[in-house]
Amino acid sequence: MKLEPKVHDNRNGLDYVLTDHYYLPALRLPEDKRPIGRWGRLHKEYLKTYRPVLYQALLLSGKLYTILADLDEQAAERCRLIVRQMAQAEGITEELKATDPVRWVQAMNSIRSRAEEIIQAEMIYV
Repeated sequence: MKLEPKVHDNRNGLDYVLTDHYYLPALRLPEDKRPIGRWGRLHKEYLKTYRPVLYQALLLSGKLYTILADLDEQAAERCRLIVRQMAQAEGITEELKATDPVRWVQAMNSIRSRAEEIIQAEMIYV
C-alpha cells in the first residue's frame, strides 16, 4: 500500500506530511514579520509568567506575534502622546531646552518615566 505524501484532516483542519513512514503535522510559522519591540517583549514575559494558558493558546494558534507587534505599535504611539501631553501641561518647551538643557532633560526623563508606568499599567500587565 502506497501512502500519500500529504493528507488533510478535516476534523482539526491540519495538514500532515509523510516523513519516514509516519505523518507529521505541517505546521507553519506566522507570516507577520514585524518586530515585537520593547512593549511586546514585556507583554510576552507577562503572559508566559502569569497567564501561561493564554500564552500557549496564542502561540499555538499562530496569533501571538501578531498581537505582540500590534501591542508594541499601539503602546509606543500612546507613550509618545502621553509624553507630548504631559510636557505641554507642565510647560516643558523648546525654549526651555535652549535656555536650560539640564533642567529640560530632567523634566523629560521624569515625564517619560511616568508615561511608561502608565503604559505598563494600562496595556502591558493586564
